[in-house]
Amino acid sequence: MNPMEKRNIIVIGASAGGFAGIRQIVHDLPADLDASIFVVWHMAADMTGVLPRALNKEEGLPAANGVDGEGIMKRRIYVAPPDHHMLLEKGMVRITKGPKENRFRPAIDPLFRSAALAFGTRVIGVILSGALDDGTAGMWAIKQQGGISIVQSPEDADVSSMPKHVINAVKVDHILPVNQIGALLTRLVNEEVGSQHTVDPAYEKFSRMEVGIAMEERKPKHTILEFGDISPFTCPECHGVLTELREGGRMRYRCHTGHAFSADSLLTSITEHIEEVLWVAIRSIQESIIFLNHMGDHFAEANQGNIAAMYFKKAGEAMQRAELVRKAVFDHELLNVNSIQEQADLPDNS
Repeated sequence: MNPMEKRNIIVIGASAGGFAGIRQIVHDLPADLDASIFVVWHMAADMTGVLPRALNKEEGLPAANGVDGEGIMKRRIYVAPPDHHMLLEKGMVRITKGPKENRFRPAIDPLFRSAALAFGTRVIGVILSGALDDGTAGMWAIKQQGGISIVQSPEDADVSSMPKHVINAVKVDHILPVNQIGALLTRLVNEEVGSQHTVDPAYEKFSRMEVGIAMEERKPKHTILEFGDISPFTCPECHGVLTELREGGRMRYRCHTGHAFSADSLLTSITEHIEEVLWVAIRSIQESIIFLNHMGDHFAEANQGNIAAMYFKKAGEAMQRAELVRKAVFDHELLNVNSIQEQADLPDNS
C-alpha cells in the first residue's frame, strides 16, 4: 500500500491587487498550520523585505525572503525575493536569476511548476488578484501532477485577469472569495492524499526542461525546439526566435535563451514596443527638424537664400511627417487578451 501524505506544500501567486489578499490569507491561517507556504508577488526590484514584514505583522506563521539552498520547514512562509525566481527541489528552496517569464522575475509559473514536479499530489496552488496571466501555466502543471487548485473569485479580485485566465484554462477545484481561502487551506492541509499519480511522460520531460531553465542549468538535457514549432515572432527580451508551445487549448512561447511568454504577455509586450518605436521615430524626426532649421539659418546668414529656403522647406516637410507619427502614437492601442474580449462583448460586435 502506498504511504499516505498530507497536502502540505502551499504555493500562492499574486500580482496587482493581490497584496491585501495574501495578508488576508495569512491572517486567517492558524499559527500551527502543518504546512510550508511559498509566495510569489510581482514587485519592483527594490522592494526587498516589504511583504515579509507585512506578513509578520499578522503575528501568525513567520515569513521571510527565501534563501538559496535553505531547507524546507513546516509552519513557515517563504517569500520570493525581488528580481529572483523562487523554485522548489525535494527538501530545498532555490533562489535563481533565471530568465524572466511573462515579463516578471519573480514569476509565478516557475514556482508552481517546480513545486508540482518536486511534490506532486502534496501541492495546493492558489492564484489571487493580478493582471495578465502569469500563474496559468503553473497551475496547469500542478493539476497535471495531481495537485489542488484554488482561485480567488474574479468578482472578489481587485484585478480579475489572472483568476479569469486560470479558470478558463484549468479545471479549477475551488473558486471562492479571498476571505474564505484560509479556512479552506486549513481543511485541505489536514487531508491525506496518495503519493502516486499518473503523469504523461512527455509532459514530465517538458516540465523538467522548463524547471531546468529557471534553475539556470548551464547544459540542459533538452532544448526548447524539441517541444514546439518555430514561430515568426521574436523575444521581446533578447530578440531571439520564439518557439510556440501548445498546452491544452493554449499557446505559449519560449526563446532558446529561456524567456517565456503567454500569448497575453507576448501581445502586451509587442504592442508596448510599437509605442516605444513610434516615440523614437518622433524624436529622430524632431532632431532632423532642428538640424535642418539650424542649417537654414547658417546659409541665410551667408546670404545663400536659395539653399537656406530648401533647408527650411525640408524642415517643414519633416514636421508634417512628425505630426503623422504623433497621431499614430495617440491612436495606438495597448492590447491584451482581456481588452480584446471586452471589445468583442460590446453590443456593436454581438
